Amino acid sequence: MAGSVDVLGPILEMMTWVGFVPGVPLLISAWIIARRRCRWATADAEQFAAGGFLGLQWVDQANEEQKVLLDVAARDGSVDSRSVVVHYDVCHPSRCSLQPPRHDNTVLILGWILTGVGIVSTLGGFVLLLL
Repeated sequence: MAGSVDVLGPILEMMTWVGFVPGVPLLISAWIIARRRCRWATADAEQFAAGGFLGLQWVDQANEEQKVLLDVAARDGSVDSRSVVVHYDVCHPSRCSLQPPRHDNTVLILGWILTGVGIVSTLGGFVLLLL
């Protein structure tokens, strides 16, 4: 039993460093990215046709009218004026979508996994000291 404990100690020490050293900075950078990200808002928009393309117009939170042309060609040059829900970036209203935005959480997930490996390895090292 003493042979496996002697081998397991350095492995847990190495896994502690492998987990904490990249994991904590990834969590910090994920927090910074989340704080700097602009909010997305929702508004009711009207579709219109302009030059053969489909466009959207809506009134944003600051009561300013926004108009955006989409990369979709209008059908037969005429579009029935219909109301749609548009999701737009508050900082950059030209960034809009008809689908809700999906934020990429890869940095956060990877940071939590690596930090978790570091925590488990640290706890395993303390348990190993008690044996």
